[in-house]
Amino acid sequence: MTFVPELSVLVQFAVATVILAITPGPDMTLFVSRTLSQGRAAGFASMFGALSGTLIHTTLVVVGVSALIVASPYAFLALKFFGAGYLIFLAFQAITKGSAFSPEKKMGPKVSLKKAWLAGLGVNLLNPKIILFFMTFLPQFVSAHDPHAPGKLFFLGAMFVVLSIPVTAPMVFAAEKFSAAMNASPRVTRVVDWLFAGVFSAFALKIITAQAR
Repeated sequence: MTFVPELSVLVQFAVATVILAITPGPDMTLFVSRTLSQGRAAGFASMFGALSGTLIHTTLVVVGVSALIVASPYAFLALKFFGAGYLIFLAFQAITKGSAFSPEKKMGPKVSLKKAWLAGLGVNLLNPKIILFFMTFLPQFVSAHDPHAPGKLFFLGAMFVVLSIPVTAPMVFAAEKFSAAMNASPRVTRVVDWLFAGVFSAFALKIITAQAR
């Protein structure tokens, strides 16, 4: 099939994808946080939202939109502030509403799966570092002179999603197990709330300092 890269390329891409999938980032922080606060279904919804963003980033690379965003200082600056602002908003929510999964509030309203999915999608799409990453990562595995380059890039983007699932899904299951201990201890619950708020804030700072290179 013309849109499938050579086996050697697929192996290299697979190894790189697994390494990247286990590297902590805003996406991982979000779906683990959602699992702890809302349960496994919400965690998976956020995870698949982030993976959906990966496919959109792949499409943007193929059509050249990502390159235009990075090439425009104003567009890139706006994206950085939107992305950082969204993470700060999530940090604020972790502090003010994160303890909603404690025993005394367990029966309170939950975030819908659609909203959890949109949160994952938003964190992924508003992260300029991901745009920079896909602009530099995907093209390494496909020649710019290959007439089937667009098809191969889409194939690799889909492959990235497929390979990421078995790597990230265990984290959701592990977070679900850990939530039992949190439900039994309000103090642990608040510590984790502040921990996630700190992590989201740290990633927001990293996004603000990202440079278009």
